[in-house]
Amino acid sequence: MTMQDDSGRMTETPNYSLDIMGDVCPMTFVKAKLLLERMVSGESAEIWLKGREVIENVPRSIRELGHQILALTPIDQNDPDGPHRLLVIKS
Repeated sequence: MTMQDDSGRMTETPNYSLDIMGDVCPMTFVKAKLLLERMVSGESAEIWLKGREVIENVPRSIRELGHQILALTPIDQNDPDGPHRLLVIKS
């Protein structure tokens, strides 16, 4: 299955999926970092986020580690703090 990122590029279904919508910082980033450490360079993951602090901090921290953020997509455009799908490629 293919999907489209925020830039319009087609990408394949992610290799991994992580739901951290029920967690709070800093555990959200800890769980995301542990997933990325298990991955091989070039693999992708979708990470499901929820909450303003998590939506801001997790993608920023992942980017600071040198990984590529392909997309951060809200599920409901009218709920900026609601569930978001983060698509990441491990560097």
